[in-house]
Amino acid sequence: MKRNRKSKILSTLGPSTSNKEIIKNLFISGADIFRLNFSHGSLENHRINYNHIRSVEKEVNRPICVIADLQGPKLRVGEFEKKEINLKKGAEFKFDLINKPGNIDRVYFPYPEVYESLTPNSIVLINDGKIRAQVITQNKDSLIMEIMNNGIISNNKGVNIPDVELPISSLTTKDMTDLGKALDMGVDWIALSFVQTSNDVESLKKIVGDKALIMAKIEKPSAVKNLDAILDVSDGVMIARGDLGVELAPEKIPSIQKNIIRKARETGKPVVVATQMLESMINNPVPTRAESSDVATAIYDGADAVMLSAETAIGKYPVESVSIMNKIIESVENDDKNYSNEIQMQNRHNKSATDAITSAADTISRNAQAAVIVTFSVSGSTTLRLARERCPVRVVGISPSIHVARKLCIVWGVHSCVGDDAQNTREMVSNACTIIKNEGLAKNGDSIVITAGVPFGNAGSTNLLRIAKIIDE
Repeated sequence: MKRNRKSKILSTLGPSTSNKEIIKNLFISGADIFRLNFSHGSLENHRINYNHIRSVEKEVNRPICVIADLQGPKLRVGEFEKKEINLKKGAEFKFDLINKPGNIDRVYFPYPEVYESLTPNSIVLINDGKIRAQVITQNKDSLIMEIMNNGIISNNKGVNIPDVELPISSLTTKDMTDLGKALDMGVDWIALSFVQTSNDVESLKKIVGDKALIMAKIEKPSAVKNLDAILDVSDGVMIARGDLGVELAPEKIPSIQKNIIRKARETGKPVVVATQMLESMINNPVPTRAESSDVATAIYDGADAVMLSAETAIGKYPVESVSIMNKIIESVENDDKNYSNEIQMQNRHNKSATDAITSAADTISRNAQAAVIVTFSVSGSTTLRLARERCPVRVVGISPSIHVARKLCIVWGVHSCVGDDAQNTREMVSNACTIIKNEGLAKNGDSIVITAGVPFGNAGSTNLLRIAKIIDE
């Protein structure tokens, strides 16, 4: 099955979609990647969904990418005697370490390390920013704050602390358990929540090794500040606009999103735009015009993938959400002004043979009006590098490893395939043409551009470029 678009769709699974038949319908409608959100649901449910995905993968005979999204250190208050409290502007309210139900004056907040990081005048946001408070007095076991606006606080509501780099690990005890189970399942990517610095990513990489790729979620101001260093050590990034939009002024989010996409493209790292893309479709069969424009903007900016969260996890119209997102992307990509090599031309350094080969493959494919560019890649790095060019010609990434083929499903413009590695140039051309014909990506007489490495089968040795023609035999 081939897509008529190059940007990818990431669909979150949940109660509305924990069913093999629905998962298959999501894939057929356009979902390329599935997200297991470990902030919700049981480990057993995630394992069942993972097995459903792999069963669908066999039926459709296409690699399917799976992302495990770790919950991370989401700060939350405790519970209240009356479940919810109405806080008034100007009132004093206290966070403390007393594990008892809260009231109009106080609530349990079990993070002593956070207390020591704040100072008077620090801003604290509660319930997705609906309540804003300012620290008056900071103690080792309590924070006394002034409430800055009227609002309701209830059981286990989230707390955000902008403008402060908190001394807490991005991996909680729960995350470590979830991580082990996710790796045992065989997920392709791990999404790391509430990244603050590159050290957070490097710590996870030491644990994961080569079992999965790491996607850093950019959802804190400190991550935006440290973006360059985070990109250097991550395999990809996700712009998680939910918490990012709480901790930063909403008018800043569009420019930050564009900057993150631009920098990710420059470094050749996949970038996903997430959160509330088609939010109204949780309850409605069609999106708003503003939501359609939001998806389109991410595609025009060059995002590798756009993500559906609650729309497919708990929404009433999960398949319709994927289908409409698919149509929006196709419409944008049919705009002949959508493709631009401007970013790559400005930042190309040709530091290696791979850089030179992939750049040449892009240019030749355009001039020769090739149907596809084929990359033989053991590790997937050459395919990633070529995707950075944002070439309008379809890229077919062929790898002998199903694990590599799955990981590449998230990358812009890549039609990922599993295929035998060649032993010589003639076999390379034969394998490429056979796969292209079987996948229905080119017809008799079409030209294709092929890149590979000699000696064959060695990772990181791309040094060969060949033009071939599809023939009947």
